[in-house]
Amino acid sequence: MRSDGRSAVFFYRLGIAGLFLAGFFLLVVFGARTYRSIAAGQEQNGRARALLSYLSVCVKGNDTAGAVAVSETDEGPVLVIADGSSGYAVRIYRDGNRLLEDYGKTDAPLNPAGAQVIGETEVFSVEACSGGLFAVTTDAGRTLFHVKSGEASDE
Repeated sequence: MRSDGRSAVFFYRLGIAGLFLAGFFLLVVFGARTYRSIAAGQEQNGRARALLSYLSVCVKGNDTAGAVAVSETDEGPVLVIADGSSGYAVRIYRDGNRLLEDYGKTDAPLNPAGAQVIGETEVFSVEACSGGLFAVTTDAGRTLFHVKSGEASDE
């Protein structure tokens, strides 16, 4: 009879240890899943902020009179940022779900094959408002920027 009592206590202790071990593993799994979700959200937020900030920096880096313009193509709007009076410009536009930037002659056709991918977005709209104010909208949200030259042109 003594051995039955010992085996019952052994199985009881083994059951309790197994229960704690199962709880520990569940905590690890749920914690890892939560961490992965938070990290993905932070990464998406970082990409969104970087995309909108990049657009604003591109415009402000070439802020001279008449340098920033919005032109419309069959594919959608193109943000054209002229490089001084060289006849060349940085052109930012959407091709598929990618936001692209290329550098070329201002009046040359867009070259998506040779363009640099800035980010991914399903939405890209540019609006030139009065007084040099621009509104750019992407999946990441909407950003407003004001060109110091105060002269925005619509092509």
